[in-house]
Amino acid sequence: MSAFPQPGAFLRRRDGRSAGRVYRLAGEPVRIGRDPAGEIVIEGEEAAVVSSRHALIENRGGAWRIVDAGSTNGTFVNGRRIGEAELTDGALVRLGAGGPEFEFRLGQPPETVELDKTVVASAPPHQEKKDEVDLLAEAVERARRARTAGRYGQTTVIMREMLTKALRRSARKFHAVIAVLAAALVAVSTYSYWSIQELKQEKTAIDRHIQEIEERLASGDLSAGEAEALLKQLNDYQAQAKRLEESLFYRLGASSEEGFIEREIRALLKEFGAEQYSVPPEFVEQVRLFIERYQTTDRAHVERLMGVGRQKLALIRRVFEQEKLPPDLAYMVMVESAFIAQSESPKGAAGLWQFTPATARAYGLRVNAQTDERLDVEKATRAASRYVRELILDFGAGSSVMLALAAYNLGPGKVRQAVRRVEDPIRQRDFWYLYRVRALPLETRQYVPRIVAAVIIGRNLERFGFRAES
Repeated sequence: MSAFPQPGAFLRRRDGRSAGRVYRLAGEPVRIGRDPAGEIVIEGEEAAVVSSRHALIENRGGAWRIVDAGSTNGTFVNGRRIGEAELTDGALVRLGAGGPEFEFRLGQPPETVELDKTVVASAPPHQEKKDEVDLLAEAVERARRARTAGRYGQTTVIMREMLTKALRRSARKFHAVIAVLAAALVAVSTYSYWSIQELKQEKTAIDRHIQEIEERLASGDLSAGEAEALLKQLNDYQAQAKRLEESLFYRLGASSEEGFIEREIRALLKEFGAEQYSVPPEFVEQVRLFIERYQTTDRAHVERLMGVGRQKLALIRRVFEQEKLPPDLAYMVMVESAFIAQSESPKGAAGLWQFTPATARAYGLRVNAQTDERLDVEKATRAASRYVRELILDFGAGSSVMLALAAYNLGPGKVRQAVRRVEDPIRQRDFWYLYRVRALPLETRQYVPRIVAAVIIGRNLERFGFRAES
């Protein structure tokens, strides 16, 4: 590879068998994944959540950036799933949730280590001395343990790794073991292939049923009994799909057919504790529509956020982090006030957070003829964080953040009135149930996806045609 840019950069593995290993980054793009043609290849058991072409790291104009290459399980930087992001000194990069983790550092590595084409640790000296019987025994024992643990698809990975290890040895006595391993690899690969195809066909059928149910629910032309029956079927199909996806055979052969926006919605819902196997298509479509609006008719709101509102956004995020709330809830102000601090509604709501005088006073803000602290960004944000926290606690359940957003828009009293129309006390706290049966007003059903759209735009400015000001 070419000479390293100044300053140099490298990745240090933080976990697994290769913890501590250093990989220097050169000027050319560095591909990471299972593909043997890449510069950093993940192999063995660690590769279960890693895609063939998982991510790309490159230097653009002196800045290092990482790009997710359409991976199935996502690329995370400092715990946040990204499409593309700049890497700063000390950034933590993880391939898939719970997958291999690296630390990105600027400067020259502390020791000279060539960029290896595999993340599998070199075999210790005593392993180099094993004969072919030991090598086969090791492969068989690892495969047995994997099957005992229910990881049937891991056999292919184990055999491939052992075959690679055998091929690296040139002694004639290993020719026989190479032939045995190769034959075993062909056999298990064939079995795995047909198993994977069967599971994928099963999941396709389940997804088709789910889509049909979602379409019928979205039609709104159902009696209460019909809706309940469909929702029960939907829950059963989602449970089946989740169990199927836990199969390692399926994970080894799965490739995500979801688009970028769907993946971003899922990542955000997971952070909000509102994850669903099936997100209602109507919700996804609303998010798409609002993203388009932010790119066109409401473009000025996003440009204000990146320009004069940038410091205010940073302040709001800090306050929410201090209150142990998701910092991306800061984008609520883009929906509430279009990021105009002096904004005032016809109903008397004012400031970035659009507090009415009564609500502002209830959360400690002074509002009188001389002073209006609703216009003070920091004080109003601290009041808003207390209000959001109280709403989350008030509607405490798996999707409490989503219900809190609905209550911020509609008012907690009106949300309570809406949810109490649902007799089941558990489902009263389930945002997705309330969304599907249209228990919430249309304005609120649009308000929540609008916030999700604002967050996705904020996380991916360049992808949607915006450029953050420095």
